[in-house]
Amino acid sequence: MTNEIILNLKKTAMRRRESGHLWIFSNELENIDTSISAGTICRILRPDGGTEGRGFFNPRSLIAVRLLQKGKTPLNPDFIEERISTALSYRRQAGIEKYCRLVFSESDNLPGLIIDRYGDVFIVEILCAGMEQLKDKITSAIVKLFRPRAVHYRNTSRFRELEGLEIYEETEYGSLPDEISIEENGLNYIIPIPDAQKTGWYYDQRENRAFLEPYFTGRRVLDLHTYLGGFALTAARSGAAQVWGVDSSAKAIEYAEKNALMNGLADRVIFQKAKAEHMLEALEAGLLPEKPDFILLDPPNIVYNKKCLSQGIKMLSKMVYQAVTALPQGGLLAVSTCSNHITRELFTESLAKAAGKTGRTVSLMELRGQAKDHPVILGMPETEYLHFALLRIM
Repeated sequence: MTNEIILNLKKTAMRRRESGHLWIFSNELENIDTSISAGTICRILRPDGGTEGRGFFNPRSLIAVRLLQKGKTPLNPDFIEERISTALSYRRQAGIEKYCRLVFSESDNLPGLIIDRYGDVFIVEILCAGMEQLKDKITSAIVKLFRPRAVHYRNTSRFRELEGLEIYEETEYGSLPDEISIEENGLNYIIPIPDAQKTGWYYDQRENRAFLEPYFTGRRVLDLHTYLGGFALTAARSGAAQVWGVDSSAKAIEYAEKNALMNGLADRVIFQKAKAEHMLEALEAGLLPEKPDFILLDPPNIVYNKKCLSQGIKMLSKMVYQAVTALPQGGLLAVSTCSNHITRELFTESLAKAAGKTGRTVSLMELRGQAKDHPVILGMPETEYLHFALLRIM
């Protein structure tokens, strides 16, 4: 390619390059030229003069370069369509084509791009300046490959601000319905698009919900942060003796109840609008008339950056402590965290410390992660963000 903008790596940057990481931070470049437009595709040179690859450059961001391609081969002009097609092929092999995370950013060689598929409706989230410039190509590729009903951009993540991008929502193609329906693990769910969390559904917990099915049988299950009832309805369908689903959002509870009715489970689960922390405090104090023997803790992301890490760990540890304290002997606790700043090691360490403070013996029955449509890149820990543990109170 001619007239390419060249960026030069420092010698100190090469050690991290060997691990296969796809980000280059601003302090790893010899010079940051602030006159270069955010999102420009640049060629990256190693200290020996060889080409490391090509990637989106943003002089305003700590993540200065997001690699699109390694090595000296130029980018295919149709790489957006080509890589979405490759992502689709992978999910077809995994048997999760129709309702899934179709594109998971760097894990699908499309940095800063999230595409969630809801049948013929596609919800897109762009997180970096380079992808924002390619929005028309993204829409065109989706339309060509899928002939969708709608392509909607939900660009509301606070991470966009780090790239100097505005916050907005718009339907780029077709007509976005007020509700969409999905099927997961044999259950059907209605999702309210205008008031949905994230892009609408948490596909990353699909396999963890299925994993828990045999453990729900005969249990009294309290599902905190239930959202639209994913874990709660799975428990009810799996033979739980009683299920309570709690969420602080009135709209979420309204649709969780609709989903229970649609699946014929309305008589097996009770949904309630309440804050999870208030329920845990009441449980710990023994103020609730009935006591669960299985608690699910699936809080929203509580660590948006490293500055929040210490406070987030304290919040998670407090919830785990309260749940372990409230559960009877033989009780089960399923707990998740969805921040890539909380490593798996830190997650298990915080669980152990919280359990230790209760004075009870707690065993780790299973340690799991995100679903297959959220693949993890070896050498890039940021792509592994969901940690899930099943604990038994002994």
